[in-house]
Amino acid sequence: MSPAPAIKKSTFSPNLLSQLPKQDTPLRDRVALPMTRKEMEARGWDEIDIVFVTGDAYIDHPSFAMAILGRVLEAAGFRVAILSQPNWENADDWQRFGRPRLFFAISAGNMDSMINHYTANKKVRNNDAYSPGGKIGLRPDRATLHYCQRARQAYKDVHVIAGGVEASLRRLAHYDYWSDKVRRSILLDAKADLLAFGMGEEVILEMAQRLDAGESIKSLRDMRGVAYATGASETPPEDAIKLPSYEEVLADKIAFAEATKIIHNETNPFNARRLVQYHAQRAIVCNPPRYPISQNDMDSIYGLPYTRQAHPEYKETIPASTMIKDSVTIMRGCFGGCTFCSITAHQGRIIQSRSNKSIINELELMADDSRFKGTVSDIGGPTANMYQMRCSKPEVEAICRRQSCVHPKICKLLGTDHGPVIKLMKDARKVPGIKKVLVASGVRMDLARRSPEYVRELTRHHVGGLLKVAPEHTDPGVLNLMRKPSGDDFENFTEVFNEESEKMGKKQYMVPYFIASHPGSDLAAMIHLAVMLKRTGYRPDQVQDFIPAPLDVATTMYYTGLDPFTMKPVYIAKHLRDRKLQRALMQFFKPENYLEVRKALIEADRTDLIGNGCDCLIPAKPPKEALERRRNDANKRFRGEYVHTIPNAQNKKQMKKQTRNKPGPGYRPDTKKSK
Repeated sequence: MSPAPAIKKSTFSPNLLSQLPKQDTPLRDRVALPMTRKEMEARGWDEIDIVFVTGDAYIDHPSFAMAILGRVLEAAGFRVAILSQPNWENADDWQRFGRPRLFFAISAGNMDSMINHYTANKKVRNNDAYSPGGKIGLRPDRATLHYCQRARQAYKDVHVIAGGVEASLRRLAHYDYWSDKVRRSILLDAKADLLAFGMGEEVILEMAQRLDAGESIKSLRDMRGVAYATGASETPPEDAIKLPSYEEVLADKIAFAEATKIIHNETNPFNARRLVQYHAQRAIVCNPPRYPISQNDMDSIYGLPYTRQAHPEYKETIPASTMIKDSVTIMRGCFGGCTFCSITAHQGRIIQSRSNKSIINELELMADDSRFKGTVSDIGGPTANMYQMRCSKPEVEAICRRQSCVHPKICKLLGTDHGPVIKLMKDARKVPGIKKVLVASGVRMDLARRSPEYVRELTRHHVGGLLKVAPEHTDPGVLNLMRKPSGDDFENFTEVFNEESEKMGKKQYMVPYFIASHPGSDLAAMIHLAVMLKRTGYRPDQVQDFIPAPLDVATTMYYTGLDPFTMKPVYIAKHLRDRKLQRALMQFFKPENYLEVRKALIEADRTDLIGNGCDCLIPAKPPKEALERRRNDANKRFRGEYVHTIPNAQNKKQMKKQTRNKPGPGYRPDTKKSK
């Protein structure tokens, strides 16, 4: 049996990315990476080193992984092509550029493909913001699996490396909400050689340079930020922490919860240990995450020659491109550790920030573009006000295993100085050609309350009428399970925001985001939230239903009914009926929700909120819209229409051709053919 490779601290320079050549090409002269064979040949290339396969449309903007990773590799001297939203029904598109000299880099896109496709109620979404024209169906379910398998089909001996959010969050055994079962590591189903998890600039560049130097694909198993599957005859590393096996977490929910706890305790790159999880005779080995990259590296990455536009091949508008084209990313990572959020798991909890100079340079570049209208749509990141915040004691940070730096209270060692972000906001407003700089990223209210000057600057100069905040809930028990601050932060922040808006004579409003059906949220908790909404006058236009994403702590609560860190039982609203009632309570003011809200209030023994009093959520008598909706729902249920697709001899050929968006001819029992 072959021994496992040791983890190397760094194969290359610790500032690998900052060594990339500086870029000063004017925006108008920049050219996107090739998407077609013709573009490849126009550059005089006879082969491609790395083909980057993605489920998103190719937008050459530093908000998208394919753009960042492609430009990093290009700057290091590699030939890179983008295979965007290929036809996965055969391997033809994978042969478009010929066999890549080094490897296929596979990603489902900026989102997990299942979350991209389906709502919390498992209904197909009506649009895809990452596709031309917002069209759905341009990527398959579980896209990473299909893309890796097609790469193998196209070239049997090619190296295949999976990455991106979907692969990162599914690298070990995980609960899959859409199939309602525990699935094994995506590595085994995708049959990828390696899986790169987390942010990928360093890892993909190191892979490319080492393979280019003649190393084998197996030798890359010593890298941080890499997971791999051993062969049946291979011995996994002896120094790794052994997780409950796939078979154990499949059979025992307590074992699943224990595995989640171990995984999340090993996320700090300064003290994380290697993990191993058996799947029958094979083992999935997950090395520690990469170290956070330096400010120089961040500046180098975001200073590469992006066109900041969708590839010119697209004739239809891509919604995501419209939304982010005038935005600027100032940092990455989040130390909030919210149990329902994947940002900390993917980007890390250590904040990595760009320099003030790098951000101002990007704003100046935007201002020189004739297409720019003068308004920066967002200057932020995962959170608007964590810029340059970090632990004040590196020696403590190196051993800390705390899941959140701000829960249950803000750590006394956390640097919460808003000075750098305030200076950045002021400097951004002074850039010639910039008329307005907005903050559209969510504001962390518990941090903002520590800096009245930040709230004042934000309110007076950087709100475009609406400010996003995410209190998520009002019930103390639910907030604790979410790892969110108490509801007092929201109320106090709102009061200050309104006062500052009045002083400036501006009509500005808060847009609070709340989650329905989160683990721990029962009818009583949702009624508590509805009463608060009634009292404050907030009327959410959209309701965010909890979606159990792979690897999240809240997903483990949903599946097991346990908090993995305390092993205490947690209430779960699993049935569609319960989720509908919680959703309706958040929009109690809509007449068509009357009957659901009434049912919830009666069930929770809160009939005191039914009536015509000022504190009541709904009136005593149902409005006509509620009765109309009940009638329409009844008509739909008893209309008697049904179509089934049965794989019989007559439609078997058609069944092979159809995709999930191309239904077959169907089967109707009242036709002559069916007899």
